[in-house]
Amino acid sequence: MAAIWAGIDAGKSHHHCVAIDESGRRLLSRRVANDETELLDLLADVVDLGDKVTWGIDLADGGAALPIAILLNHDQPVHYISGRAIHRYRGEGKTDARDAAVIADQVRVRRTCSPYAPRTRPSPTSRSSPAAAWTWSPTAPAPSTGSAPSSPASFPVWNACWTSPTLARSPS
Repeated sequence: MAAIWAGIDAGKSHHHCVAIDESGRRLLSRRVANDETELLDLLADVVDLGDKVTWGIDLADGGAALPIAILLNHDQPVHYISGRAIHRYRGEGKTDARDAAVIADQVRVRRTCSPYAPRTRPSPTSRSSPAAAWTWSPTAPAPSTGSAPSSPASFPVWNACWTSPTLARSPS
């Protein structure tokens, strides 16, 4: 087995994922609902394709929050690829599958992408503000579409990472 790159063209209710190998050959192309069960099935199927999977996604928040949370909670590297980078390669006949393939290919060829990473959650005795406990952001500069949410009130799905029995990590 080898390295795999997976691109997700994120939407509000559905996403499209394309997984490619080192040569750019499509190994998987699938439309999935923005649903935890379907996204976990997709994750399992893509991980089964290779030794190491690197993920790319075209949104930093909104409909992409659940896939990002699931991937991060399963220790999967996730990279943000801007819409501007994707638009450059669209050409005629834009489709979700084509955009997902471009995202996967951009993550494969761009070695300078910084992965998203959750900031560590402060201990309950910490004197930091409640909003600081929920601040998530990519390690790279925030995308031009805006930065990640600063509190669960402004973006409840981030809270799911810590409370969902499926998503919550076991203590290590």
